[in-house]
Amino acid sequence: MTLSTVLSTDPVSSLDNESTIVLQAAVDFVATQFHESIKSTPPVTIIEVLADDNTTVPMLEDVTVVPLPEDSPEEKIDRSLRLQHVVSSVLEPASGAKKLRKMLLETNELIVCPGVYDGLSARTAMELGFNAMYMTGAGTTASRIGQPDLAIAQLHEMRENAEMIANLDAFGPPLIADMDTGYGGPIMVARTVEQYIRAGVAGAHLEDQVLTKRCGHLSGKKVVPQEEYISRIRAAHAARVRLQSDFVLIARTDALQSLGYDACISRLRAARDEGADVGLLEGFTSTAQAAQAVKDLAPWPLLLNSVENGKSPVITVDEASRMGFRIMIFSFATLAPAYVAIRETLSRLKNEGIVGTPQHITPVKLFEVCGLEHSMAVDTNAGGSSFVGGL
Repeated sequence: MTLSTVLSTDPVSSLDNESTIVLQAAVDFVATQFHESIKSTPPVTIIEVLADDNTTVPMLEDVTVVPLPEDSPEEKIDRSLRLQHVVSSVLEPASGAKKLRKMLLETNELIVCPGVYDGLSARTAMELGFNAMYMTGAGTTASRIGQPDLAIAQLHEMRENAEMIANLDAFGPPLIADMDTGYGGPIMVARTVEQYIRAGVAGAHLEDQVLTKRCGHLSGKKVVPQEEYISRIRAAHAARVRLQSDFVLIARTDALQSLGYDACISRLRAARDEGADVGLLEGFTSTAQAAQAVKDLAPWPLLLNSVENGKSPVITVDEASRMGFRIMIFSFATLAPAYVAIRETLSRLKNEGIVGTPQHITPVKLFEVCGLEHSMAVDTNAGGSSFVGGL
């Protein structure tokens, strides 16, 4: 399944009144940067379905690309949306997966995802207006169980944390999550994908490390044979199809350390052919290598994982965008600074006997970041009196 076929067969529903629902298929997305099977969407189809009508809504058929003539003026027209318009263009709460897929299909911008690991870091990213977020496995492992990223956190911890973050705001940004190896063979991979989908996760990356995996920016990584990895991708893709979900499946390979660049490209191409929507080659050794991967796998979308002080060189958002990456995650963007700030504060408390919190960071301010105004409005609108006297 490709990105276009999932979006084009998923109507956008809007409530007209209590007895009528209008279903309208999304149209006019940009199809020039994806897999060859991507095509323009068929014309708009509007179907009126009465509430007591048992009419079956037809699904749009898969379509194939018809290249435009080289001299066609249509080639020069950029009809893509802006990222900030994507979420607001959907009037009712939509799944994070639908939002993320819409971003990939209908914009040509780089989707920047700060790494978050708990409710406060996610709320802060939302406060600052990021269009998407990434739940880091390393951050989840460190924050929830105080352990290093060595396959210690399993499906339960990862899914539970992802579900909490993904559901902080029904109108909020989509969440991409770390799914590690899928936590077992094909059966367990399918179960993991199903649980992530039900948890509201928009997409996740599935890697080819052995089950006793480690952080992608540590040495000594080992990967499974390509066929075993592809069986994971097949299982994940089948689970996504079975649940009829827009879930974005990201194929990740960590084979660069042990098998080299060509093996990575081979694995990602095979994963793409088995239904993966996006590719991720972990641990680039140079910016030139990163740029080459985009070219070698074009027009398939690639994700870049930025880990400062890790195994890869620092690549800025602007540089990644110029290279042609479509998604960029910053796995340690909140975890590392949190450690620095916590350590400095606790050192001050130990040595000076004071925390030294800035005056504008009050309890009310922190609660406002975490949705205080919404909670107060819910109570007031329901006729409650809990906040009549203010805070």
